[in-house]
Amino acid sequence: MKNIVYFDLETQQSAEEVGGWDKISAMKMSVGVTYSTARGDYLIYGERDAQDLIRELQRADLVVGFNILRFDYEVLHGYTPMDLTQVPTLDMLVYLSDKLGHRLSLDSIATATFGLEKTAEGLQAIEWFKQGKMAEIAEYCCFDVKLTKLVHEYGQAQRQLHYNNRFGRKLTVPVTW
Repeated sequence: MKNIVYFDLETQQSAEEVGGWDKISAMKMSVGVTYSTARGDYLIYGERDAQDLIRELQRADLVVGFNILRFDYEVLHGYTPMDLTQVPTLDMLVYLSDKLGHRLSLDSIATATFGLEKTAEGLQAIEWFKQGKMAEIAEYCCFDVKLTKLVHEYGQAQRQLHYNNRFGRKLTVPVTW
């Protein structure tokens, strides 16, 4: 059985706090979450577990996420000299941006496809970190991983995804993953 690992992480600091988007690795991970199809469950990683998270990603047959090449992997590069972009990865944001010529949010896809909305957003997770609310971050991150998994599986089964454009119109894009 192929081990697909769905993955997302949240950070301790914003781009503004670390001096810009060219310093993503300085943002530091607060919580990372994976769902492994081989295990059939979620794992939650704190910053002290970053090496375990990196090992899980390295061992996956495929890592699936949303904006993980430009963001999540860059955050983890603060914890490892390994180039995580060498791990077999499907970054659905990159795939869809290449296909459509513009970026989509995970929220626009989940809302149009399933009627589900994200429970929060990254800046809220940073506030929760500053307040020591790690359980809230973990719950939010787990839900994002679940949405990522649902979107990927739907695209795989239906060969298409739905999304809302910036005018609120529901559109469909074919996918081949």
